[in-house]
Amino acid sequence: MKPTRWCCTRLSSMPHLVFSFSIIMLSFGPSIYRVLGGRGAELQTALSYSNVVFGGNILLWFMNALASVIRGTGNMLVPAMVICLGVVVLVPLSPCLIFGVGPFPKLGVAGAGWALLFFYAAGTAVLLWYILSGRNLARFRLTRLRWPLFRDILAVGAVAAATSLQTNVTIALATALVARNSGTDAVAGYGTGVRLEYLLIPLVFGLGAPLVALVGTNIGAGQRQRALRIALIGGAMAFAISEVIGLVAALWPRAWLSLFSPDPSVIETGSAYLRIVGPTYGFFGLGLSLYFASQGAARLLWPLLTGTFRVVVAIGGGWLALHLTGSLNWLFAALGLGLILYGAVLTTAITYGAWFSRSDR
Repeated sequence: MKPTRWCCTRLSSMPHLVFSFSIIMLSFGPSIYRVLGGRGAELQTALSYSNVVFGGNILLWFMNALASVIRGTGNMLVPAMVICLGVVVLVPLSPCLIFGVGPFPKLGVAGAGWALLFFYAAGTAVLLWYILSGRNLARFRLTRLRWPLFRDILAVGAVAAATSLQTNVTIALATALVARNSGTDAVAGYGTGVRLEYLLIPLVFGLGAPLVALVGTNIGAGQRQRALRIALIGGAMAFAISEVIGLVAALWPRAWLSLFSPDPSVIETGSAYLRIVGPTYGFFGLGLSLYFASQGAARLLWPLLTGTFRVVVAIGGGWLALHLTGSLNWLFAALGLGLILYGAVLTTAITYGAWFSRSDR
């Protein structure tokens, strides 16, 4: 019951979000990037990549929606194999299209966008073939639209769509604060550092996808305490993985930053970010994994509240810190504090019964 609902949630809650973002970025991209500090050649480079990616962004939704349909049946292997094999192709394809290696055209930064769209299109094609071939337990069939199903799906999906915006909003607003305070080089340094935070999302997703199914199945079977135990164990695993990555980045920030730029100003700002925020990455992994578990429990109020709390603390506190001190280090401290509170408050709420009413305990 719960895994099926989650599949439907992923199918129905994302299209409007994808189209909205695509239209906004294609229409107002130049203005948005100027607010974030883009000027001249940097702005044109950003647009050359952005217009390609957002022009075909619907492929991202198709691939992930089809993967969710397969995962909802309990099959984690096929989506994982498709995505992993796709990444193996994506990594060398990107520089080939950027620099024009061998028979590939030289497309510049836009080449990375085209490589990404190829990855999404190929993944979509393979997953669609798998479902249509009859190998998947859940299959497509025509049926009439029914409002009660939409209501049940949107009760989870609409909130899930809102919570998925919060990380992006936090990073975008923090980028704007960095740009206004310190200029383009600092934006590049912060952007390079925070890219590692983005990379934590697919890692935690690997734990989050089965958490949705396991938590939903156990709650549906009346095994509430077992569902809670599964969620907390998954959260602890996500914390450990994310924290190790964050600590390594904090100790050796140049190892990551120098992959993208040798510029001393970029490395200085990126290093400051990773040294301050990196040690809090475990709380981000913890909160994100419990967000997935809360989807399985169909209880997304606390993830929404704690995500909003994170935005307020990180951006509101960061703005105040910059206003009072002018130091990016205090902005980064506010970002780290936001991550700590996000993970700690959500864990506390779920541990003490946020998923269940008094009569359920």
